[in-house]
Amino acid sequence: MARFVIQGGKRISGKHKTPGNKNAALPMLAACVLTDQPVTLQNVPLIRDVHTMLDILSELGASVELRGHTVTICCAGLRKRRLDKTLCRSVRSSILFAGPMAARHGRVVVSPPGGDIIGRRRLDTHFDGLAQLGISVEADQDYAFRRDDFRAADILLDEASVTATENILMAAVLAPGCTTLFNAACEPHVQDLCRMLNKMGAQIQGIGTNYLTIEGVASLQGARHRVSSDYVEAASFITAAALTGGTLQVDSIVPEDFAIIGKHFARLGIQWELSGGALRVPAQQALNIQDDFGAAVPKIEDGTWPNFPSDLMSVSIVLASQAHGTMLFFEKMFESRMYFVDRLIEMGARIVQCDPHRVVVSGPTTLHGTRLSSPDIRAGMSMLLAALCAKGESIIENAQVIDRGYEHVDRELRRLGADIERID
Repeated sequence: MARFVIQGGKRISGKHKTPGNKNAALPMLAACVLTDQPVTLQNVPLIRDVHTMLDILSELGASVELRGHTVTICCAGLRKRRLDKTLCRSVRSSILFAGPMAARHGRVVVSPPGGDIIGRRRLDTHFDGLAQLGISVEADQDYAFRRDDFRAADILLDEASVTATENILMAAVLAPGCTTLFNAACEPHVQDLCRMLNKMGAQIQGIGTNYLTIEGVASLQGARHRVSSDYVEAASFITAAALTGGTLQVDSIVPEDFAIIGKHFARLGIQWELSGGALRVPAQQALNIQDDFGAAVPKIEDGTWPNFPSDLMSVSIVLASQAHGTMLFFEKMFESRMYFVDRLIEMGARIVQCDPHRVVVSGPTTLHGTRLSSPDIRAGMSMLLAALCAKGESIIENAQVIDRGYEHVDRELRRLGADIERID
């Protein structure tokens, strides 16, 4: 267990280098079981979820060599077909071993995955898609996947789930014949996984769209791949600078990822300058919420890519609490993600929760430090951002949850000017 102690009011300024994308690295680690040859991943974020996935691979019998932000994995010696129950329950991405393990090794048993508690996160789309490829599942206390009549299929997903798309995709690359995947998720991290699989010898077309064509191959080989940068992490640090009036340069970004984010952040008053792979946030920005046409209350709603990412809803709500105007936030993806706003209201934010999916935020208001507890990665980061701009001292309990998605966040914020102490 860990806690952060934050003295608010310090300006966040300087240069920040964006690490590798958490949501790209996790399925890539699972994809390593598709080959007996070594796979090297560069720019891997050193976060708790990545270490858990590496522990799962080691426990299965893979050799894992981690040096800095580069990891080399060889699955030639896999000796187990059952994932460790405790490890499964500590990370949502453990379910991503189902497709590649069953496709390459014939069977696998996965315990129900853990992860953030942000509402029901159904696995039906995973099960249905894998079943159409000839991978059956028996669900009791655990999930037993078995490769039966393995073949290609034309699959229409009932929802554009990121992890289901990745799971089915990783199985389909070895399925004999041509698989089509319609209503596939097309987030940047899904695209990055596709590029890695193609380097390993897969034949995936339609990358970046919701219609993927996968020509199955007999086997995959090893490869070297660099994980793309994490736009959610970068946007969180951009928000920290905007909230505290600082100047921030964010390096190692993918400019295309910020087209959607920039459009929505501009409605909250944040402007930035892009130059190559760097993004600069000027100091002392006027945070003014832009009304919709006819002076109507504006709305930010999330959705599948290229809509606004659900992972940035929490930090955007904190941002709106410090901007002039009123904004409606509509969380469509998860049932319980909005419940964290009670903590912001305790700090002084003017927020009305309309229902589990919608909140109305009016600002700006002065936030005051208090004692908080982090319920999930993104809510925890939003509380940390609120504490940075609040008056007085804030204490965030259960801070290790934030470590699951942000690499050494307290150390990096301290380097950029924050008064933050970590107590384990």
